[in-house]
Amino acid sequence: MSRRRALRAALAGAALTAGAALAADRWVAATPLPPLAAPTSVLAADRHGVPLRVFLAADDRWRLPVALDTVDPAYLEMLIAYEDKRFYRHAGVDPLALARAARDSLLAGRIVSGGSTLTMQVARLLDDGTTGRWTGKLRQIRLALALERVLSKREILEIYLSRAPFGGNIEGVRAGAFSWFGKDARRLAPAEAALLVALPQAPEARRPDRAPGVARAARNAVLRRAAAAGALDPALLDRARAAPVPSRRRAFPDRAWHLADRARADAPAAPVHRLPVEAGAQGAIEDLLARAVEGLPPGVAAAATVYDHRAGQMLAQVGAARAGRAARGGYIDMTRAVRSPGSALKPFVYALAFADGLAHPETRLNDRPTDFGGYAPRNFDGGFRGPVSARQALQASLNVPAVALLDALGPRRLVAFLNRAGASPHTPDGAAPGLAAALGGLGLSLQDLVSLYAVLARGGQDAEGRRLLDPAAAWYVTDILRGAPPPEAGAGGDIAFKTGTSYGYRDAWAVGYDGAHVVGIWVGRPDGGSVPGLSGQGTAAPLLFQAFGRLGPRRAALPGPPPAALTGGLADLPAPLRVLGGGADEGLGVALAYPPAGATLQLAAPAGGDAAHLVAKLERGTPPFTWMIDQRVIAWDRQARSLVWPVADPGFVTVTVLDAAGTSARATVLVQRP
Repeated sequence: MSRRRALRAALAGAALTAGAALAADRWVAATPLPPLAAPTSVLAADRHGVPLRVFLAADDRWRLPVALDTVDPAYLEMLIAYEDKRFYRHAGVDPLALARAARDSLLAGRIVSGGSTLTMQVARLLDDGTTGRWTGKLRQIRLALALERVLSKREILEIYLSRAPFGGNIEGVRAGAFSWFGKDARRLAPAEAALLVALPQAPEARRPDRAPGVARAARNAVLRRAAAAGALDPALLDRARAAPVPSRRRAFPDRAWHLADRARADAPAAPVHRLPVEAGAQGAIEDLLARAVEGLPPGVAAAATVYDHRAGQMLAQVGAARAGRAARGGYIDMTRAVRSPGSALKPFVYALAFADGLAHPETRLNDRPTDFGGYAPRNFDGGFRGPVSARQALQASLNVPAVALLDALGPRRLVAFLNRAGASPHTPDGAAPGLAAALGGLGLSLQDLVSLYAVLARGGQDAEGRRLLDPAAAWYVTDILRGAPPPEAGAGGDIAFKTGTSYGYRDAWAVGYDGAHVVGIWVGRPDGGSVPGLSGQGTAAPLLFQAFGRLGPRRAALPGPPPAALTGGLADLPAPLRVLGGGADEGLGVALAYPPAGATLQLAAPAGGDAAHLVAKLERGTPPFTWMIDQRVIAWDRQARSLVWPVADPGFVTVTVLDAAGTSARATVLVQRP
């Protein structure tokens, strides 16, 4: 061939090549791109980003949004090493991989390897086509080349990470990690990462419950290649290959049900919702309540709130023990429901009385039948205790002393405090509050109660640092409540707590705090039905102490007394604080001033008489009085505050006196002749 002819041939070949290249370029440029975005599952996470609840995407797929920094780097290294080791160097198609695939397929007489790059796999996922025929492979190549022109390698990889199939309606590595391992893909063990690499390429391995050997073989093939390529430390290979393969898929996170629903309703377009709780505490309290309601009557539900009062942050909020289920009112958020708090409101009546200088923990109150303008409260057990200190009255949750304090304060003073503290008290038909408010005669939510007790826990301040209560008054109540009798199997002294039971056994409450946390528990029927035997002390308080146990083995110490606190006994108090109202002791029940119980009296008979005379005198009490000697009622002036009674024979004598309030005093003495 002459030089001229050779030159012409070369030019013709170059022209053909250039023309072919130009045609190919136009062919790729004209590629119609499918939609690149897919609907993703809405995610509700805790304040640190830990997933709490996952919602199905709009196309009924479990598909979480994925960014490279949300996936374990070791998984990414394995993926590149196994699927496409030249991913960052090719333009969408790897000619070497295609040539190898063609050779292997020709030798086998069938397609045994597609030679697909990760970009080509993304093209197949976006196109939703098959690659079993060369026409499908060609379409995949064209789309891959087009994708590389408009997307960065990071964007292509993120599409793969969000679209790769993991069985059923599960797509994307994050959804795959939750489904197979119950965790996010941020941190994976080598065996976990290898299985997640293998599953999209091995459909038959996506049912390990049916084919565990296939899943294990696919995973181990990834491990071997990763170790050979330097993506896995060879020293970890044997241990990773020996790790078990999951035997079943797991449910997606479904915590903080009501909080997540509210967040989604408030911002329906947001892909991620950060909830104001912490995943560890939320899960622990949800599990506690779910087990607790199994032992309760049908229809009875439970709710809880845990609050870090030092940081001013919610840790857990459980609106229902079986959230999202019809049974036990699982669709109703009982942390927000307005119910009667029963006696759980009493500590604030006492706190305000202490703050206003009406009483002190050692102030004497009288638990006796009392009519407050037509309102005559009785105690839970129907009895009365007589004279008690404010400390004893609150620890025993006595009703008459609490109402007497509120009567001195005024119900509006209590409601004004509740409003200032951020609570939203409800009264029937919006009526003005009455004295029954001291015993639960107004409505509050569990959230309200927890925020109120947080004021006590912070020494009288709210979350913004505003002073709502005198520090000494807040400490008095804390000191009283830490001495309340704990429930069975509970250890007292570390937690200041109060229980409450609403009228008709409809609501059982327990709210308590230590130096770090406030925990509130509610148990009852969401429909407001009565539950015989339900009580704050017997039903809610054990859950309260168990909830504190879930927060850690040790309790944060409660504070000591502030400088202004009076820590002495009754005798150390100023006279106006010794008795409610500052009056005399008559209202506090009868008491003998003489003789002292257990005394030995040397009594002589008067001149000319046979019997010695025993003298008794009253210290206080409300006439008329009934006098008894050795359990026999005697005839005596019922207005008299002293008694002179003949004793014919030496020996033990018991003097008993009852007053108009129904209180009594008794002294047994030994009478001797001189």
